[in-house]
Amino acid sequence: MRNHSTVPEFILLGLSADAQVQALLFVLFLVIYLLTLMGNLMLLLVVKVDRHLHTPMYFFLGQLSFLDLCHSSVSVPKLLENLLSVKKTISVEGCLAQVFFVFATGGTESCLLAVMAYDRYVAISSPLLYGQVMSRQLCAGLVWGSWSLAFLDAFINILVALNLDFCEAQNIHHFICELPSLYPLSCSDVSASFTTLLCSSFIHFFGNFLLILLSYIRILLTILGISSASGRSKAFSTCSSHLTAVSFFYGSGLLRYLMPNSGSTQELIFSLQYSVITPMLNPLIYSLKNKEVKAAVRRTVTKYLQCFK
Repeated sequence: MRNHSTVPEFILLGLSADAQVQALLFVLFLVIYLLTLMGNLMLLLVVKVDRHLHTPMYFFLGQLSFLDLCHSSVSVPKLLENLLSVKKTISVEGCLAQVFFVFATGGTESCLLAVMAYDRYVAISSPLLYGQVMSRQLCAGLVWGSWSLAFLDAFINILVALNLDFCEAQNIHHFICELPSLYPLSCSDVSASFTTLLCSSFIHFFGNFLLILLSYIRILLTILGISSASGRSKAFSTCSSHLTAVSFFYGSGLLRYLMPNSGSTQELIFSLQYSVITPMLNPLIYSLKNKEVKAAVRRTVTKYLQCFK
């Protein structure tokens, strides 16, 4: 930060000022975080050890679980700390670091969901060529490309945000640091950072959403061309989990970044949805709606229980 940014730290006002409510919220979010860790680690383990899941679809699912672990760990530990602290502060540097990693992990998830939509399109439209088209090299390249693009996008945004000056205001009406939350606190011109954020949001997030939409239009056209009802039902079922995950992520994430920054209850709820709740729900969505994953979980649990006998 430049020398004339005189504010050394910010105050995260969080979700409530009531001590009893904070205690209840701490227990609630601690349980959610532990469930997130256990669910995603279990899914990672199952995808890794069960040979029936060594396909591109489950390779991407394992990457999504790892990403949800990262995305949740960027925000929830600080949220838990502040719920127990009297002085709910975060340094300016720590706040900008959190902004960077929230943006990077969220951006990677956006790319990965688009990749998973393309994977479903190939699986449904060209089932006989699926293994050849979605080769191991292509899958690895798509994952690395998702991470690289998102981190580049986050780096550009944070590089522009480093030019912001913070002189007096300290209170952030939020439980985590997000770029839109810092604009009201800046005593310098935020237009460059806002324009960069707006452009990257349209290119990155709306671009990925458009790719997902196009993939599902092609999927729908392919499914409508299937003559048998059972075939159509099976094709739809392979997409249901992914569609649910997309709805949760984009429904809350896009609404949060499109809303004016005001610290409103709706804004906090949308942020909680995509940064805290969705990483916990994704393993449940894919486990409860996917017979292969449920069978693999049973096999894995049985295998490890036998080891302790």
